[in-house]
Amino acid sequence: MSHTLISKILRGAGAAAIALLSACAVPNEGGHPPVAFSDLQGWGADAAQQSLPVFLTECRHLGRLPADATLGSDSGPGAHVGDWLPACRAAAALPTGDAQAARAFYERWFQPVQVGDGSTLFTGYYEPEIRGSLSRGGIYQTPVYRVPDDLVRTRATDGRMVTGRWQGGQFVPYWSRAQIDAGALAGRNLELLWVADPADLFFLQIQGSGRVRLPSGQVARLGFGGKNGLDYVPLGRVLVRDGAMAEDDVSMQSIRAWLTAHPAQARTTMEENPNYVFFNMLDHVYVDQGAPGAMGVPLSPGQSAAIDRRVIPLGAPIWVETTLPAPSAGTWQRLVFAQDIGTDIQGASRADLFLGWGADAEQTAGKMRQHGRMVVFLPRPVVIQSQGGGS
Repeated sequence: MSHTLISKILRGAGAAAIALLSACAVPNEGGHPPVAFSDLQGWGADAAQQSLPVFLTECRHLGRLPADATLGSDSGPGAHVGDWLPACRAAAALPTGDAQAARAFYERWFQPVQVGDGSTLFTGYYEPEIRGSLSRGGIYQTPVYRVPDDLVRTRATDGRMVTGRWQGGQFVPYWSRAQIDAGALAGRNLELLWVADPADLFFLQIQGSGRVRLPSGQVARLGFGGKNGLDYVPLGRVLVRDGAMAEDDVSMQSIRAWLTAHPAQARTTMEENPNYVFFNMLDHVYVDQGAPGAMGVPLSPGQSAAIDRRVIPLGAPIWVETTLPAPSAGTWQRLVFAQDIGTDIQGASRADLFLGWGADAEQTAGKMRQHGRMVVFLPRPVVIQSQGGGS
């Protein structure tokens, strides 16, 4: 873990009181020293109390998991559920709407540590709304599939997790996008619903969740169910390689416009990305909430992010300093939470900000390729002190 701090949780017994070890920070293994809260641009102005409901929602989820369950890599503060529980108990006792108390809580229970070299690439994602139907007919000819029962995720002999299927006693790669488009899954009753445009499905799969407006006016919610395990190939990279687009012109909007303008090439171009995502129907998600992310809690617009969990543990608060493109142009200095992962989000210098749903979220997410600073808040070590003792 590139930002790991060296710490242990010490346990004792008897008439002991839990106290925070607030002054014994150690530089992390990646060479980046801890960061002072006073060095965070905009920290004093941030409405920290607005982030507490998100953190408390995480805490309720964590409280249902084993304390030794992993949230990231196998070592370092924040890697296991139990590392967060003392801070969760402290957060539950805070008064609501008190910005000063909220800031004091974060400053007492967490150590900020810079991730990467201070030049993180921030992209954005959102929850698209597309047209669809629960039955096939008319313009609705593109199936949205649930997770197939022969999709298997297992551990290879070298320890890696791999995805595929069994065929004639051999474990083989799962069907690619091109093979699925050609009918590899047809006739297996896997269709959740049908959408009007293959490109709608393609971008729905990139975002990982979405809303489908049915002919009745009702909205069906779709959440990430699984993927075929094949490499993700960005379509912008394909179009630049083929000379169809300049690198500086690549955005979600420009890619979508190219697909619309070249219907004869659209399918084969999208099939250059063999990665394929399957969905679940979400029946119990409020309309004002995002779909659940990888952590299992609903994503919050402007307060959730997708990260590489090998670098940042799921659930960790992250201070972000960057800017937003139009139409939401402006400075972004706020606390978000590591609640999701993404195929293309790898390493210490990448993060994907969840921007919500609707037209503005779509426009901003499609253009978002901003650099900035990412600082993760890791739980400080907790020590058991006997009465009268100290750290």
